[in-house]
Amino acid sequence: MPKIGFIDYFLDEWHAEKYPGWIDKATDGRMQVAYAYGKTNIEGKLSNDAWSEKKGIQLLKTIEEVVEKSDYLVVLSPDHPEYHEELSRLALQSGKPTYIDKTFAPDRAAALRMFELAEQYKTPMFSTSALRFAAEYAGIDNAGIESINSLGPGKFDNYAIHQVEPIVSLMGTDVRRVMWTGTDKTPSLLIGYADGRQATINLYGWECPFNMALSYEAGMSKFMTIESDFFGAFITKLVGFFESGNPPVSSEETITIATILDVGMQAAKTPHQWLTLK
Repeated sequence: MPKIGFIDYFLDEWHAEKYPGWIDKATDGRMQVAYAYGKTNIEGKLSNDAWSEKKGIQLLKTIEEVVEKSDYLVVLSPDHPEYHEELSRLALQSGKPTYIDKTFAPDRAAALRMFELAEQYKTPMFSTSALRFAAEYAGIDNAGIESINSLGPGKFDNYAIHQVEPIVSLMGTDVRRVMWTGTDKTPSLLIGYADGRQATINLYGWECPFNMALSYEAGMSKFMTIESDFFGAFITKLVGFFESGNPPVSSEETITIATILDVGMQAAKTPHQWLTLK
């Protein structure tokens, strides 16, 4: 039975809690999360020892042990991407299929270094927001999209990824500039493409569902609210990646997304001014 190892900043978090059961269900028990490592314990959360005992997953003392014992690797820390490069270094040198949770990297430079390391050691690797795989997006004709207006919940630093990811998957990677148009409480970022197309992301608090309006060059428009089981679709893609070693998301798209978020954070300091992507 193929064994999956978790590498996390701390283990008592939502993704680490849910992924083992979802993977077990998606594979009819053919794959199991068997090992885990947590860098630290967090006040107010279960200790890594207590979490592992509760989940029936063996806690290991080092990342080296997790990498050595596991067939496939998942680097979590979904709300602390500043630790992804550190936590993933040995995994990316292992040659074993490795998934790195959202948000992939805190900046473009880190994203490039991580992909370069994976390429050097021929390690299959990808990262994504689960929203990319929502059934509503899968049915969209992306030919001729002129503009997208996207809305959703959360804060910019850890939830903007869920809107930028689908936009790049639908509109492509030729993004040239971004402009901050929001406020502290309602972040908003305008994304400008080289050919004049554009997209906007808006974050309107935790009560706001993910939804999107699209306009086509031919004059048609489309509006949708994301209601499908996008996490289920993501887990199916993750399992397929482990089995095939073929990443379902290109490095070009992931680096573009990381760059948009990186420059977007800088743009918040100079609202209503275009900043050119690196």
